[in-house]
Amino acid sequence: MSTYDYDLFVIGAGSGGVRAARMAASMGVRVAITEDKYLGGTCVNVGCVPKKLFVYASQFQEAFNDASGFGWNVGDTAFDWPTLRDRKNEEILRLNGIYRNLLVNSGCHLIEGRGSLIDDHTVEVDGQQYTAERILVATGGWPFIPDIPGKEHIISSNEVFYLEDFPKSAVVVGGGYIAVEFAGIFAGLGVDTHLIYRGDLFLRGFDRDLREFVAQEVEKKGVNLHFNNNIEAIEKQVDGSLLLTLSDGSQQVTDCVLYATGRVPNVVGLGLEKLGIAQQKNGAIIVNDTFQTNVPSIYAIGDVIDRVQLTPVALAEGMALVRHLYQQGSAQVDYDLIPTAVFCQPNIGTVGLSEEQAREQGIDIDIYRSEFRAMKHTMSGNTERTLMKMIVDKITDKVLGVHMVGPDAGEIIQGMGVALKAGATKAVFDATIGIHPTAAEEFVTMREPVKQ
Repeated sequence: MSTYDYDLFVIGAGSGGVRAARMAASMGVRVAITEDKYLGGTCVNVGCVPKKLFVYASQFQEAFNDASGFGWNVGDTAFDWPTLRDRKNEEILRLNGIYRNLLVNSGCHLIEGRGSLIDDHTVEVDGQQYTAERILVATGGWPFIPDIPGKEHIISSNEVFYLEDFPKSAVVVGGGYIAVEFAGIFAGLGVDTHLIYRGDLFLRGFDRDLREFVAQEVEKKGVNLHFNNNIEAIEKQVDGSLLLTLSDGSQQVTDCVLYATGRVPNVVGLGLEKLGIAQQKNGAIIVNDTFQTNVPSIYAIGDVIDRVQLTPVALAEGMALVRHLYQQGSAQVDYDLIPTAVFCQPNIGTVGLSEEQAREQGIDIDIYRSEFRAMKHTMSGNTERTLMKMIVDKITDKVLGVHMVGPDAGEIIQGMGVALKAGATKAVFDATIGIHPTAAEEFVTMREPVKQ
């Protein structure tokens, strides 16, 4: 009989923590899980889910405009922020309830509060101590806000979903997923939107061709792009507006400043230093191939270890760890060929190597590329264009990367991810019959590589 209160104690009820806790409990493991803020974690509460709902909302105005080309007279329209915000809140509360029921019904002991490590087998939550044979840290990430004059006027992706008043103008700072997505959301909802990024082009790490193409398309949709620039200071004016001083010496006035300049591991107050748990410079917990820290009884998964900050990756890590601990399975997670999407407008979907990555690896490649105006827009009058790109190894004919900018790119690239995981060659793509008329069929009809 174990002398511990629990076999496994999970700190953090986000995607990875919940999956690990439920899976372990289903095997008869005595599990407790604690959460101090969001049941379901970032994704459900202030990330993927509400963000995608806001993206849907922001697309309606363009859809209303497109409708006239198909004979629809939509008439006057108006956007009501409280309706969107409150309907979203209702949906998130519903999902929170589902997560609570999933945990409780699986046999987990749900403890609400901030967990901190007392020693290698003890967690304290609101003054109460619990012991466990193993402890899993799955506390996720937290928005990073730089220390600049006026930082108290900055909002992050945590606050933007709950704004009391909707801005007429907004400045988004950053060059990653969240920044580009929220710039599109604001612009689509009628906000005078500016995106500021300190580099020469946003979405670093993506295929350069896609990045340049997206910049053109995003500007078409009303986002004002400012590269090689940054905010030096923010000052609140008498009328409530914000005066921004930029690094190029210019000034700008706006109602709202959203920083999306990355996320850092959420480790403050966990007690890691007290136990001597090894961390990277950014606070990320260092783990081995079995997600074990340098303190043998303590493990970590998800964004807090800062490997790949994606919800499905945290889920995979949680399942792999539990299989390893309680079913003698492998803790290995395959991080190769992870499909991903950016829900900017138009969407980005990508899997595999970019052109630059393939060349850096010294691979002799063929590039297949197609750019076109979608069939729908031949009548809508919309100037949006779609880009599709495929990277192929000349010697093996293996498809190394597939990239898309256009409507439903994420939906299409999910299927491409399966194909690449299966090792599909260009010949396999060529032998596949397309579905007509669709944009996706372009991936099986591109016959000639582009000249390089």
